Amino acid sequence: MDSRTLLLLEDDDATAGFLADNLTADGFRVVTASGAGEGWRALELRHPALLLLDLGLADGSGLELLDRLRAADGVASRVDPALPVIVVSGRASDVDRVRGLARGADDYLPKPFSYPELVARIRAVLRRADGRSRRGAIRVGDLALDPLTRKVSLASQPLSLSAKEFSLLQKLASDPTRVFLKADLLREVWGFQVPGATRTLDAHACRLRRKLAGSARPFVITVRGVGYRLTEEL
Repeated sequence: MDSRTLLLLEDDDATAGFLADNLTADGFRVVTASGAGEGWRALELRHPALLLLDLGLADGSGLELLDRLRAADGVASRVDPALPVIVVSGRASDVDRVRGLARGADDYLPKPFSYPELVARIRAVLRRADGRSRRGAIRVGDLALDPLTRKVSLASQPLSLSAKEFSLLQKLASDPTRVFLKADLLREVWGFQVPGATRTLDAHACRLRRKLAGSARPFVITVRGVGYRLTEEL
């Protein structure tokens, strides 16, 4: 049985009670919230594995909360912007479903729904999320990189990096606020056992910084006399 935590953001008491009882019986830990504000606080404090999101909330729009979630900063925020989300809504038209998926939902299930189908969809979305985690996909603010495909995007716009630029970025992004020593980067990215006098790291860092200059967050920060870090907490 899967014991991960699900956040159920649903303002209909009957639906929330039914889902909480049955998902708990199926082994999940369930946290419930009825409004957008309460739901956001639960995201910050409870760190669920998946969000079940209704769109019609008493104090706001579920789509607006989804926008806020996907725009969350992966460093400064306590909310994971890549959190899996399944919309469960009475808005059942094709337009509503396409709009929800376009805004960042991983799946969309209209009401009324089959409970076994919902559980199957939850487990499928969690499996996909586990796969992304295993292959090491990384997001820092509006920067995203996937080591498996070697694709990089900034604010959803693809970036073209050389092989060494990508390797340097991947290393810095593995711990984005940590200062990596120059000697360690030269050894782990370029294979230099004895760094010696070389400007290759500084040149690559400079080019990478220019390519990432389109973000409001500063990337590839020089720590003089020590090394580099990808970014700093804002």
